[in-house]
Amino acid sequence: MTAADATADPILSRLSDALGRLEPRGLPPVESWKPPYCGEIDMRIAADGTWFHNGSPIRRPALVKLFASILRKEPDGRIVLVTPVESVGIAVDDAPFLAVEMAVEGTGEARRLAFRTNVDDLVPLDTEHALRFEQDREGGLRPYIHVRRGLWALMTRALTYDLVEMGEEREIDGTRWFGLAAGGAFHRIAPAEAA
Repeated sequence: MTAADATADPILSRLSDALGRLEPRGLPPVESWKPPYCGEIDMRIAADGTWFHNGSPIRRPALVKLFASILRKEPDGRIVLVTPVESVGIAVDDAPFLAVEMAVEGTGEARRLAFRTNVDDLVPLDTEHALRFEQDREGGLRPYIHVRRGLWALMTRALTYDLVEMGEEREIDGTRWFGLAAGGAFHRIAPAEAA
């Protein structure tokens, strides 16, 4: 969701206001582009959201935002940068985006959540932007929110703690679950005995 779309959603509008009114930007129609695949380039998005090119961090935020706007996930799972004339593969350590800030309004299933990514996308928790939870190798919790085009944002550790703090237990189909009520739904995190 662009900042221009935020004015239609009160919680996103407040998040945008708190961030100093983000500049509106439209996203290119990468889904309609069918360029040839030209192989991999030496570009990587680290797990902490840092973009690298030829092993060096990209230090210009505007350039990172430009690249982020032309990301696409291919049917085979590859993440590519795509233009009307070429498509190139890049490495992504975890998720291509990082959710770095959250706005909360209300309680229970009526609770509304919105997130800002490290590239200033504003993402509401809704049917198009689902939450998913995974466990890492050490058994820790890794929450993600769908941003766009099959691309996800990993939550920062601080946001993870905030989400867990809002959690509660519910019985669903005979199983006790620890989860989060928001956006008109209960988002399962883990079976209650494992939480």
